[in-house]
Amino acid sequence: MRIKVILNIAGLICMALGLAMLIPLAVSAFFGDGDTVAFGISSAASIGIGGSLFFIFRSPGIEISHREGFLVVAVSWISASIVCALPYYISGAIPSVIDCLFEATSGITTTGASVLNNVESLPHGILFWRSFTHWLGGMGIIVLSVAILPLLGIGGMQLYKAEASTISGDKFVPRIKEMARILFIVYAVISFAMLVLLIIGGMGIYDSFIHMLGGVSTAGFSSKNASIAHFGSVYVEVVVMFFMILGGASFALHYGFFRKGLISYTKNEEFKFYLLMIALSTIILTICLKGAVFAGIGESLRYASFQAVSLITTTGYTSADYGNWPVYAQLIILCLMFIGGSAGSTTGAIKCVRVLLILKLVYKEIYKLIHPHAVIPVKLAGKAVPIEILRSVLGFSALFILAFIISAILLSFTGLDFM
Repeated sequence: MRIKVILNIAGLICMALGLAMLIPLAVSAFFGDGDTVAFGISSAASIGIGGSLFFIFRSPGIEISHREGFLVVAVSWISASIVCALPYYISGAIPSVIDCLFEATSGITTTGASVLNNVESLPHGILFWRSFTHWLGGMGIIVLSVAILPLLGIGGMQLYKAEASTISGDKFVPRIKEMARILFIVYAVISFAMLVLLIIGGMGIYDSFIHMLGGVSTAGFSSKNASIAHFGSVYVEVVVMFFMILGGASFALHYGFFRKGLISYTKNEEFKFYLLMIALSTIILTICLKGAVFAGIGESLRYASFQAVSLITTTGYTSADYGNWPVYAQLIILCLMFIGGSAGSTTGAIKCVRVLLILKLVYKEIYKLIHPHAVIPVKLAGKAVPIEILRSVLGFSALFILAFIISAILLSFTGLDFM
């Protein structure tokens, strides 16, 4: 294990985040909220320390091993979380070191959990940085780095394999640098489109930026305590919902759409399953809510569809307080949180393609109980899925559920109930 190589790449990540802080610094200067100095110090420290690590341990032409790739991913996320926490702590917006690290980690990993009760009291620059970390983490800090590393003479494929959420790990273009560049162009185009539509809908420019950053990255930080419910606008909810769906789909499909049109989506089995899950959960939630929470079918459909999309994409934006919904509706929401969006998207959770393969595998096993001698391959997109991939899918899903169970048990010791 070559520690110098790890430190070199971690330095590059810190330096990039330091440069990214110049944007919220400009926002802070524009609004004059007093957090400009904090961003200046944080940016200078990140660029200085990151740049020192990068240039001191620079080793052009070195190929990263698979094991080193995984370690780089882990170290990069940890160092990115620490760097992202600096503006919170230096500005005093979040006094506790642990709370700063929590908020920063939640932002850069696009988790969306928060320690803050009143986000509207935060300075504009800090609030912008909070959501901007979402946008940076949406496509992955490491995927961004693989677009740069080949230019520096350092192989980046191992990083992509360690970070990518795809089942096969295949590239849709021959060169990793080109792939990363295309992904970020698509990401930027979708982000700009959402921003424009929110501004057209009457949302202020600043709030539009905040909700675009959290919407496309399917992360969910808002500039309002009540989240999307603050605006009370059907138009805003529809726009945000549409782009959450796009953020929850594979960005390889979006690239295919720009090249081939709608056929990119209509022929993809995982995308169709993803839309089916959204449709089914919306219908079931609408039935659950009509009469029990909302009087009319239209109102029930409005809030059911938004929350179904927000939670299956692991975004977390809210248009209603689903904590007051019936328990059976909350359990449906919990199931959606486990499923997640498509592989190759900005969402978390198990991902639709894994859920789909598990369902197909269950069907196969039940069928074989009835027809013991039948040979039934599990297929995806018309091709048989290798047994090694099925094993990895089952292993990943089991580990995910085990992590949930252990975490839930640990949290129960703090006095929280099950939900």
